[in-house]
Amino acid sequence: MKTLVVDHPLVAHKLTALRDERTDSPTFRRLADELVTLLAYEATRDVRVTDVTVTTPVAPAHGVRLTRPAPLVVPILRAGLGMLDGMTRLLPTAEVGFLGMVRDEGTLKAETYATRLPEDLSGRQCFVLDPMLATGGTLAAAIRLLFERGAEDVTAICLLAAPEGLAYLEGVFTDSAGPVRVVTAALDERLNEHGYIVPGLGDAGDRLYGVV
Repeated sequence: MKTLVVDHPLVAHKLTALRDERTDSPTFRRLADELVTLLAYEATRDVRVTDVTVTTPVAPAHGVRLTRPAPLVVPILRAGLGMLDGMTRLLPTAEVGFLGMVRDEGTLKAETYATRLPEDLSGRQCFVLDPMLATGGTLAAAIRLLFERGAEDVTAICLLAAPEGLAYLEGVFTDSAGPVRVVTAALDERLNEHGYIVPGLGDAGDRLYGVV
């Protein structure tokens, strides 16, 4: 498994504003959207392309186009929805699947309550959107499901990650069916006794959409 912590002043600037408890939900959504687009730029560096030749108004030009099958973007509901527009803005030809997963606050284990994915993901590059990589249980379950359906490789895009979550993923996917990458804006200090990232930014879903 590979991990990329994106070191860029604009990433750090937007993440700092996201962390601030005074940032309201509309501003939080806009900042998250902008930050995901920056992270997606790095996350798609290895997206598959095919050489093509096009004709400009002046002469033929060699270039590339994304190959088929199209990449699949998978936001984990509900907080991952706040990252979807920022991802598809950069990758508009991607297809989108959905995973509804919730963490049991007692056991900290992930439970799936909704799945909207192709049954066969053979040859597909998949991008999972999950704002917070905390314990790693939810993300691991999502990645495992994608590989079970035949995904070729999986990249997870997270606003924040905790060392415990990364260590858990590395243990789970040491001998995975395909490459796993994590792209994040920051690696924070630790998890607290409730499984929240410290210093973190609070509950991403609540800050995006309010407490429900």
